[in-house]
Amino acid sequence: MAVLGGGLAALLCALHDAFVDCTTSLAEVVCLCGDHVHCSVNTVTRLSCVILDVQAACQDTTVTQELLKEGFHRDLLVKVELGVVEADAGGCAVAARTRLPPGIYVDPYELASLQRHNLTKAVLIPDVIDVEAPEYLATDLLVLLYLEPDPRCSRCFRAALPVHGRYHRPAEDREEALVVLKSPEVLVCCCDNRLSAECWKPVEVEAPCLGKDNVPCQWYSVTHKPASEELILQIPVGLRQHSSLVCVVTLLVTVLCSSLILAAVCKYGHFSPVTGSE
Repeated sequence: MAVLGGGLAALLCALHDAFVDCTTSLAEVVCLCGDHVHCSVNTVTRLSCVILDVQAACQDTTVTQELLKEGFHRDLLVKVELGVVEADAGGCAVAARTRLPPGIYVDPYELASLQRHNLTKAVLIPDVIDVEAPEYLATDLLVLLYLEPDPRCSRCFRAALPVHGRYHRPAEDREEALVVLKSPEVLVCCCDNRLSAECWKPVEVEAPCLGKDNVPCQWYSVTHKPASEELILQIPVGLRQHSSLVCVVTLLVTVLCSSLILAAVCKYGHFSPVTGSE
């Protein structure tokens, strides 16, 4: 029993050392439980080293997002830096696929104007958006934002997208509503290159490659390490306890403005008598 316990302890120690330090030579992994177990330890060690090496290489891609300007009308800036393994993605289109919550939206008419002037390129799903709907009647919006190469960095891409805050219900105790933006998914579309299967996986995207409308190309999804998991947009809202005051002030202002307009029309208006034809 003591021999069995000692052998089990040695086996656990050997397994622990193999997983912790992949640079340890296989010849230095000692197992006292027999040749069969020794071979199993070596196999597990080799597999763990390969997996850890692939994960370390595929985690070099980073994506960050930032909100520019202030108020209800902002610019969402998305920046992507492809890692060392993604160096073979030259000539491919890079995009960021993100899902906007109901609290914000993209104006399709503004986006169409920007695309006509080649200032940005994006696909909205759905493409019909009610820009007047409040937050509690709106739905999520899927956006595929095409990124442009950053001239200051050979592996960097960036793009900005104008977004707008929606009207929210009055709150009970705080004067702002929080809209959470999740980290976008990085997509790469290649027509001529075959990418590494360890870091890239084919995905279905409801949009063509940029500039490759007539060529059937494959989109790939790459795992990335976001600088922050989510971005929070603060939208000002009213307080419920101010509802009565707001209604009274609105009514008084409406009556006052209507009276001034009516008085101006009566004083400065020119009225011609109406004569009936016989």
